[in-house]
Amino acid sequence: MFSLKKLSPSITDMIRFDHSHVMMTFHQYTRDKRPSVKKALAETICDALEIHATLEEEIFYPVMRPRAANQKVMEKSEPEHMEMRRLIQELRNTDPRDTRHDELVFELMRDVVHHVADEETVLLPEAEQTLSRDRLSELGSEMTKRRLQLVTPKAGKIARNTAVGFSGSTAAIVMGVAGALFAARAFTKKPA
Repeated sequence: MFSLKKLSPSITDMIRFDHSHVMMTFHQYTRDKRPSVKKALAETICDALEIHATLEEEIFYPVMRPRAANQKVMEKSEPEHMEMRRLIQELRNTDPRDTRHDELVFELMRDVVHHVADEETVLLPEAEQTLSRDRLSELGSEMTKRRLQLVTPKAGKIARNTAVGFSGSTAAIVMGVAGALFAARAFTKKPA
């Protein structure tokens, strides 16, 4: 039977795409940017990380917790999210002209790089080995629905920060095209 859920990108592809988006945004942040651009990039990073962490905690982790062979990675994932949220709160309360703002962004980047490495080398491959392609797509569909709920109240803020943070950025144009291609590929993929 045909199901729209089977057309959704898999949850693991969506998580990887989120990781790429955040890493690309981190790489746009430099100490010499105007304070308004630094603030916009930091807010883009913070919103993306908060939404991503919520999606993982509500959808991905509960499914993987009983399946994960490496429970150590599972056990430290949510505490890492809590530390990330602490840094985000401090970052949001710090003026972008303050050198502490830069330090917080770079500390957050280091923590996220470590967290992403664990997920991409341990949890995502395990999910792809232990869950069927259909189940991965169903979870991707569930993640898409929940993401829309989380993004909708912040849509104007996200659009504004993206426009300011990525104004004139070749990387933003490339990521926009890559995102469109990713979506097109996901929705035109033939079932196996």
